[in-house]
Amino acid sequence: MELHAGHHQAVQWMGLTFNIDTLIATWITMAIVIIIMVLATRSRSLVPSGIQNMVEALLQALENQFSPTVGKHWPMVSSLLFTFFLFIFVGNELGLMPVLKSVTSPTADINTTVALALCSSISVWIIGIKVKGLSYFKHFVQPYKAMFILNIFEELAKPLTLSFRLFGNIIAGEILLELLYKLPWFVPLPWVWILFSLFIGIIQAFIFTVLTTSYLSMALTEEH
Repeated sequence: MELHAGHHQAVQWMGLTFNIDTLIATWITMAIVIIIMVLATRSRSLVPSGIQNMVEALLQALENQFSPTVGKHWPMVSSLLFTFFLFIFVGNELGLMPVLKSVTSPTADINTTVALALCSSISVWIIGIKVKGLSYFKHFVQPYKAMFILNIFEELAKPLTLSFRLFGNIIAGEILLELLYKLPWFVPLPWVWILFSLFIGIIQAFIFTVLTTSYLSMALTEEH
């Protein structure tokens, strides 16, 4: 039995390989996020209702979780963290929704998760340098200069762990769901597992954002 999950429709162009299904899923994810935010901000009111109320409640909950970690720098990084969470959340659920069997999650492609992880790490470096200047690089030789090599390896390991954690959990969820869909018609579809997979999509978006917030906090910590 051949599974669709993990396989991609590849197209060669100018010596480069493009996974068309991943690109389409990424565009769908971006479109959904943009549409939600446009609808939520189109007619804002002091007493929110409908989709505005839902989005504001979500963003407020995320702010309550993340803002204490980065402290006074929260206004600088809030948009970045909100964008990470919303994109990954919507992208994760695309391939895990029972009604979208033909659509894969963009995060089920290692190329997407590596790109997200690199964006996370590069953003941390840029924001750290912007806030601290060249003194940002002091943490590579702390607590001892002999720790320089280990600190470099740790810094390089961050995007690797971010990308493989997200990719592994989402692709595993898609494989399991596809196996469930291939069960005989008389076997009842275990909706509890499907709901659990959807929950995993939310958790993985939250974990990615939490870890990025943690890295930002370490980069922005003031020396005393």
